[in-house]
Amino acid sequence: MSRSPAAVDPPTGWRVLVTGGSGFIGRHVVSSLREAGHQVIVADLNDFPDPAVQTVTGDLCEPRVREDAVTSEIGAIVHLAAATSVLGSIEQPAHVHRTNVEMTAALLELARQRGVDTFVLASTNAVVGNVGHAAITEDLPLAPLTPYGGTKAAAEMLLCGYAGAYALRTPAVRLTNVYGRGMVHKDSFVPRLLRAAAGGGQVQIYGDGEQRRDLVHVGDAARAIVSAVHDWPSGPVIIGGARSYSVNEIAQAARDATGLPIEAVRVAAKPGEMPAVVVDITRARSRGYAPSVTLVDGMRDAWADFDPSPTMQGRDDARV
Repeated sequence: MSRSPAAVDPPTGWRVLVTGGSGFIGRHVVSSLREAGHQVIVADLNDFPDPAVQTVTGDLCEPRVREDAVTSEIGAIVHLAAATSVLGSIEQPAHVHRTNVEMTAALLELARQRGVDTFVLASTNAVVGNVGHAAITEDLPLAPLTPYGGTKAAAEMLLCGYAGAYALRTPAVRLTNVYGRGMVHKDSFVPRLLRAAAGGGQVQIYGDGEQRRDLVHVGDAARAIVSAVHDWPSGPVIIGGARSYSVNEIAQAARDATGLPIEAVRVAAKPGEMPAVVVDITRARSRGYAPSVTLVDGMRDAWADFDPSPTMQGRDDARV
């Protein structure tokens, strides 16, 4: 008989497997799950920085690693491990399919075999493609424009199939652009801004900078994922910030947060760049989610990893 994590009082804790738990988002999810009273096991290519957290180290595309990670004691799986580069998916579609689709399918099957009732997927709004300036909702048809978006759409369909056939609870959390403490090695727009601030450099802005993006602080994203583990039903739910911002507004927020003049250099717009990513988080709000971190405060939080000032020297880089 399968076990239902929802039948257990959350403060007593479940054993939760977090794939990709040593990564940027994963570290925050692990911290939030532990704060909620759960015992966490991480499966990742890299060891988790806190030795108190058990880590199954290795590539989850390998059957042995999956077998070690998904045991019958696991009550829920949070699946964050993925190939996330859009450009990389265009250059190496077969690799991204193996990582994002085949790995997910294999983990779902192990969850079914071993009585794991809850499987939460970190997904993306890239599954619906370009909708112009319209708001993205969960009801839009799947229409990805890249192999990356296609693999995430395929993973969502796998979850839907396992929910229908085997009664697994399979929320798919569609995250917008996640930012915050712990992204110093990332190459998205926020860390580019903060690196420019730290080094007195420049940042490139494509076109007129009025293209709109949605940013969600990693703490808000982690709390949403923990809520999904507890009791969210199967199906997609969009997790974003309070509103979308233009690229120009995001650059100004970084200046406000750092107190430094970050020079912007205008370059030609990229062909095919989406004019806007505007999301509707009504469904998430109905489940108790509310973004709590403002853009400037979130920038200040992220800036702590980049700030070269003497007051920041010697701080604990492992804090998540």
